Amino acid sequence: MRPTGDTPGTSCTSGTAGTTDTADTADAARLGQLLRGGPFHLALRAALAARGLPLHRVQHRLAARGIKLGVTSLSYWQQGARRPRQRESLRAVSALEEILELPEGSLLRLLADPDPAPGPARPAARPYRTLMSVGAAVERLLAAMELPADGGLHSVGHHERVRIGPAGELRTRESQQIVRAHRDGVDRYLAVHHGDPGCDATRVEVTAYENCRTGRVRCHPEAGVVVAELLFDARLRRGDTYVFGYGIEDGTGARSTEYVRGFSYAGGQYMLQVRFDEAALPVRCHRFARVSPGAPRRSLCDLTPSGGHRAVHLVEQAVRPGILGIAWDWG
Repeated sequence: MRPTGDTPGTSCTSGTAGTTDTADTADAARLGQLLRGGPFHLALRAALAARGLPLHRVQHRLAARGIKLGVTSLSYWQQGARRPRQRESLRAVSALEEILELPEGSLLRLLADPDPAPGPARPAARPYRTLMSVGAAVERLLAAMELPADGGLHSVGHHERVRIGPAGELRTRESQQIVRAHRDGVDRYLAVHHGDPGCDATRVEVTAYENCRTGRVRCHPEAGVVVAELLFDARLRRGDTYVFGYGIEDGTGARSTEYVRGFSYAGGQYMLQVRFDEAALPVRCHRFARVSPGAPRRSLCDLTPSGGHRAVHLVEQAVRPGILGIAWDWG
């Protein structure tokens, strides 16, 4: 904080300067305490504040050392939403110690500690590999993007519309979602798409429709998986809700026989509608649930397509962790 008086020697000037010295001493003591005991994100945040360096300047100084790191990653590190794990990220942390004039190894040492335990407001989540047959591929993509498996959001309401094309292929899906943050600093949602056999993941397109924009999009061609960041227009605090919409265009896979959605968390309403092209009408449809990809289907219920609209749907008022879907037979 700077003096507010313009005339040297006034009480306003001398009083503020004294306050600044006290604050600087307190900040230095706080930084020293965090460097000794962590956690990493608070120590990094305090060091950035102590040096008065904005993130874009830190990024430029890293780039001058041959290290490419986005401002978004730096922001996530200081929020605690992500921890540096990859070799290049740890190299960046070592360079940050030099840039921020910190003792050598002081930040890296904090990363050797286990991740902090989640707070009581965070609901229990299921990992991707228990919800998708290609869950391991999804988790590898997230690790390469240095994104946490827990994105910090759980669903309050989700309306999803799927369109099946004239060859029976999954043509498009559109999602309208309401989510709630269970930690501070969340500013994006991770959309995961798993195409049908033969899907060309490199040709799948992700479009942001409402209250978001498309960030990084990564694919795993062998698994037919696409992971996309949908960036929000605001950074959420714990308990905040957010409404957004997006769409995915595929059409590259073989004839589809089901559409499923995996849920990591309990709670929230889910509506799924599947609409068929008039050139590809199934002979029967049914909804189902299962606890994992390899488990038997349960909660079976026949669905009758509506006349002219050629659509079936399901509504679940309060989802449970696991898998919900609609399957159909071509005859």
